[in-house]
Amino acid sequence: MLNLERLRTLDALARHGSVSGAADGLHVTTSAVSQQMAKLEREVGQPLLAKSGRGVRLTDAGRLLADHAARIISQVELAQADVEAQRGRAVGELRIAAFPTALRGLFPVALAQLRVDHPELRVRTREMEPEESLLAVVRGDLDLAVGIDWYNKRMPVPGELVRAALLDDAVDVAVPAGHPLAGAGAVDLADFGGEDWISWNEGQFCYEWLVFTLRGEGIEPRIRHIAEEHQTQLAFVAAGLGVCITPRLGRGPVPPGVRLLPVRENVRRHIYVVWRSDAGRRPSVRAAVAALQASGARHAAV
Repeated sequence: MLNLERLRTLDALARHGSVSGAADGLHVTTSAVSQQMAKLEREVGQPLLAKSGRGVRLTDAGRLLADHAARIISQVELAQADVEAQRGRAVGELRIAAFPTALRGLFPVALAQLRVDHPELRVRTREMEPEESLLAVVRGDLDLAVGIDWYNKRMPVPGELVRAALLDDAVDVAVPAGHPLAGAGAVDLADFGGEDWISWNEGQFCYEWLVFTLRGEGIEPRIRHIAEEHQTQLAFVAAGLGVCITPRLGRGPVPPGVRLLPVRENVRRHIYVVWRSDAGRRPSVRAAVAALQASGARHAAV
C-alpha cells in the first residue's frame, strides 16, 4: 500500500523540481523530504530519483508514479471537500498566504474571528508575494492567497481560480518634510518628474506598476533605492533620499521627517482573495473568505 503523505512529497518534487522547493511547498525540512522519498523508493522497490548535477531529477519510474500521485491527490482533495461540505462545519487545516501589508492589515482581525467562530479550524499563514502565492494555490500548496491589482494594471489570475474582492486601498506619496510639496493638500504623480524614487524589488508586480505608471505620466523613473519593507522605504524618505508610494493598509508608524500626500488621481490597489474553483464548497474556505471580507470592510470604514 502506497503512503499518501509520501505521494504528496513525490508530487511536490515533480511540481517544484528540487528538494528545497518541495520542502518549501510542504512547509517541512529538506531532510524530511529526503527521508520520505527514501521510504517511498523502498515501498515501490526501485529508484525514483537520480542525481543531476547538484540536484536531483525524477527517473522514468519517478515520473510515472508522480503522474499517478497528482491524480490521487486531486481525488483525495475532492473527497475531503465533499466530506467537509456534507458536515457543514469549517474544520481541519487551511493554508493561506498574503503579501506583507495585507498580512499585517487584514489577517490579525480575520484570524482572531475565525478562531472564535470556528475553533476546529487550524489556519496556517505565510507571507508571500502574490506572483508566487497565486501559483501556489494552483499547484495545491495553498488553499487561499491574497492578490492585488492596481487601478491601471491588473495581475494575471489563472483561469482555474475564483476571486472575491476584499477592499480598495488608497495610497499616498511619502516625501521628506523639507520637500517643496510637503505642505501640499494633494499632488499628482506628474509633480515628481525629477525625483529619486525608493521602490520594491525589481521584477515584482508593484515595481513594474510604478515604472509603468510613471512612464504613463511622461516620467522616466529614477529608482535609486530598493527596499522590500515599507517601513524601510519610509526611513529612506525621512533621511531625504527620495520619495515613495506608501499604501494605507497595514501602514505602521510614520517616521518623523516624513509627510504623506494624497494623490488626486485616486491611485488605489484592488485587493482580493483567490481559491481553486473545486474548493469553493468547503465551509473552511467560505468562512475564511467571509472573515477576510469583514476585516477589509472594517479597514475601509476607518
